[in-house]
Amino acid sequence: MTSKQRAYLRSLAVNQDTILYVGKSGLGAQVFKEAGDALKKRELIKGRVLPETCPSTPREAAETIAAATGSEVVQVLGSTFVLNKPDPKHPRIKRPKCGRGFRGGPSTPYIGDTCIFSGSL
Repeated sequence: MTSKQRAYLRSLAVNQDTILYVGKSGLGAQVFKEAGDALKKRELIKGRVLPETCPSTPREAAETIAAATGSEVVQVLGSTFVLNKPDPKHPRIKRPKCGRGFRGGPSTPYIGDTCIFSGSL
């Protein structure tokens, strides 16, 4: 995932509600199942680790859940984390394909959905 794609996904996650909470029971099969089901339905989820009760840090929890569900960690900020797993057949969230811009030109060189930049800077 490029930094431009990560920034785009972070911007989408700002408006989302937190739907996954990790508490004193820690990271168990139930948390992984809930995260997997939510990722199938939404592709982008926001979770929160309750720091006063959870034995693991938010970074550890996000990486463990991502590994168990086959998703990617988009962001960990404080006790909140964001995970993304695009649907391979019908993705609902369209990531920017090309993260490079021209010097002095547009920041996203697209014509329609096609990236027109293929060389190096």
